[in-house]
Amino acid sequence: MSTRGERARRVGWWATLGVASLLTVMCVCLLFAAIRNDGAISAQLGTATATVDSVAFDRTIIHFETPDGIVHSPANGVLYPDGLAAGQLVRIEYDASDPELARVAGRSAALTLLPLGSFVFFTWLVAGPLLWWIRRVGKRAAVPAA
Repeated sequence: MSTRGERARRVGWWATLGVASLLTVMCVCLLFAAIRNDGAISAQLGTATATVDSVAFDRTIIHFETPDGIVHSPANGVLYPDGLAAGQLVRIEYDASDPELARVAGRSAALTLLPLGSFVFFTWLVAGPLLWWIRRVGKRAAVPAA
């Protein structure tokens, strides 16, 4: 029979492992999504000069004109916008078949490696010792007191 404390440690261990694993899988999926987006842009490459309309925490909004004369402003913003400021002119590359998918020229999914890698590293830097501590407390509790 298991005691309440033993059950709580077991649930805590699995919850910690589950959350850390889920965050790791999400980061890997984000990396593959960035690689897929870069591949789509490179497959049907279009280039333009865009004007940065606004820079916010979650997106940088731009607008640019394609060769057919249509002005596009991707709703999700531009990919890899680090260092842009409102009013700035910037060269972009976009998917000619879907101008909603645009990135700053010369930037790629490689820029996501550092932030995603750091996030995974710090996730396991917290989860690893926590998992070890939960196991250690569980083993100590399992040894009968002499």
